[in-house]
Formats: sequence, structure tokens, C-alpha cells
Amino acid sequence: MKSIELFSGTGGLALGLQQAGFAHKALFEWDKDSCENIKHNIANGYPGVRDWSVFQTDVRTVSYDGYTGKIQLVAGGPPCQPFSLGGKHQAYNDKRDMFPEAVRAVRETQPQAFIFENVKGLLRKSFSSYFNYILLQLQHPEVVKKDIMTWEDHLALLEQHHTAGHDDGLSYNVVFRLLNAADYGVPQSRHRVIIVGFRSDFNASWSFPAATHSQEALLYSKWVTGEYWEEHSIKRPAEMPLSAQQLRSIRRAVEDTDTPLLRWQTVRDAIGDLPDPTDLSKAMLFNNHEFRDGARVYAGHSGSKLDEPSKTIKAGAHGVPGGENMVVLDDGSVRYYTVRESARIQTFPDDYLFSASWTESMRQIGNAVPVKLAKAVGDSVITQMKGLVDNG
Repeated sequence: MKSIELFSGTGGLALGLQQAGFAHKALFEWDKDSCENIKHNIANGYPGVRDWSVFQTDVRTVSYDGYTGKIQLVAGGPPCQPFSLGGKHQAYNDKRDMFPEAVRAVRETQPQAFIFENVKGLLRKSFSSYFNYILLQLQHPEVVKKDIMTWEDHLALLEQHHTAGHDDGLSYNVVFRLLNAADYGVPQSRHRVIIVGFRSDFNASWSFPAATHSQEALLYSKWVTGEYWEEHSIKRPAEMPLSAQQLRSIRRAVEDTDTPLLRWQTVRDAIGDLPDPTDLSKAMLFNNHEFRDGARVYAGHSGSKLDEPSKTIKAGAHGVPGGENMVVLDDGSVRYYTVRESARIQTFPDDYLFSASWTESMRQIGNAVPVKLAKAVGDSVITQMKGLVDNG
């Protein structure tokens, strides 16, 4: 299944979708450092990217003539700053809103399906009308906004087209869901909106993949069986943080099911086998595992706990205000995640390299889609597509 990707960043979504079986024909990204990082991995022979064609460009200038009817999937993560909880929340008034370009790519390439990712701020109540506008554009990409129209005018036109039940022209059946990456084996609490559409003539019958991991299973392994502590050769803490009622609820959730889930993965699961980065002789054996000094704790700024999923890895333009790029060690001290540790939290493979400075690499990693989450969604989409082709 051939695909193209917009707003590729440093390649998290692309890696996951490729692991699911999609073959990327082109990746488009305007940020020079992100493009250089992918090219660095290509030059170093990373097997997952050696056939990628990466184009550093403004997607508004891209012509899709050579891809129309020749690719099966369009994917990407349109810049999220217009909708981010930490941003200025300007949405359609923000020039960084690239959803119109995502719609144009769908309109001009006419793929069988698309996958777009964004921050959960997209679902904020104040953006509800605009989010509905985004969905209607993706459902009816050939209903194009004219230059003289406001977005509200275009929304009204789309609503009229949609309610009239037109079945001619290019259209997509679109669904979305807010997913927590931790529910799919990513050692991080990271909520993202995933939008998936199938071309309406494709007769798809698809739903989002079921969760594979759960918080209840993690709590069960800690406070019922104690297996979590045994796995890590750690003495079980003496203090029980859960009430008897909570324990009973957890037991029911885990024991009274025919389809038990795996436990959420923790920071310790992800990075516990990496050496202390202050031990240079050992740390240098791992790529991107250099220590960075200066981590501090203060009100509202604390690190991630080792025995919980990490806080959401973020890319702050002026630092990370919640301390999401720090980890709390067993002795209570804190330090910054190394680049490799952050990459593991985002489920990048260890042999996928980051060639820039700590600050720039952390920005790229913080902006990325967790590879394992991308693969989970990609697996379900490509299974549906292949099944429809086989039955066609």
C-alpha cells in the first residue's frame, strides 16, 4: 500500500505506518532540522527509511499531480499550535492552521484512506464549530472554499451539501477518536485526536483498534500480585496507596474478563536497562544518551515518576513548564531525560538517531507521534484496506 505524508516532522508517524506495511513515496516537511534528521538516518543506513524521499518544502507549494490515483493513503500531523492547550488558541485565525492543506492533499490525490493526528485541544468546546468544519471538509473535499468566502460561509455550504445527501463526486466516511497512547503500549500518558477517513466508494467497515494495555492491569501487577516489582527486582513499597474498595474494583476489572489486557508500560520499563548517563564510559555505548545538567523542581514543575507512564513528552518553544522533560529517580532527585530516553518514551527504535543538539532533538521528539501508536492505528487501517481489495 503506497502512501504520502505531510508535516512529517522527524518521522514518528511515518515509522509506525511503515511498520504496519505502508510504503511511503514522499514525505513533506518544512522544518529543515527535522528533514536533516531523517536524511541523517537514511545516510546512516537505518533500514526503515533508506527508501524514503524527503522534501523540505512548504506544503502549500506542493503539486500532487504525480500522485493522483497512485497512492492509497495520505497521512500527517497538521501543525497543532493553533489548537494546543499551551498555545494561543487562534485556530482558524492562526496562519499555522494547515488543515486546509491536508484537505487539498486528499482532494488532489484521492486516496482510499487518510490518517491525521492532532492534539486533544482540537476537541475544546470553543473550537467545536471549527472542528465540525474540518470534518465536513474531509468528508466532502471537492466542495472548495472560494476566495470571497469566510470559513463560516464555507461551513454553511458544506452543511447544505452534506444534508442534501449528494452521493456524486469524491467523498469520505470520517471518524475520529481521542486516544491515549498508554493504552497501546506506549510508556507515556499522551492523548491525541486521530481522524481516519475511508473513501465512500470503498465500502469500508472499520473502527478504531481496541486498547491493548490498561492502567488497571498495571495497578493489579503492583498491588495485587506484586509481579511488577519482581520484574524489576525492586522491594515492594510498604505503603499501600489504594483503598480496599479500589483494590476490589481493580481485581474485578482484571480477573472478570475473557480478554485480559497487558499492563500500562512505565518509565522504568522503557529506560530501566539504560546506564546512568553520568557514567560516561557506559553511557557512550548508547546513541544519544548524553547527560544534561540543570534540572530543577519547583511549584508546578516536576518530573515523571519511574513507576508510572511518563508525562506527555512536549516540545516547548520556551522550555517545558510542567517539567515533562525530567525524570524523578529512586533517591528523589531529578534530572533531564536524555535524548535516547525521550526517544524510548516515544517508542522510537534505539538505532534511529537524532543528530541535532539536545534542545532541538527534544523538540523533534516532543512533536512526534509515538511510533507504537502510529503502528497500532496503521495496522488496523491497512488490514481493512487489504481485506477490501482481496474481496473486491
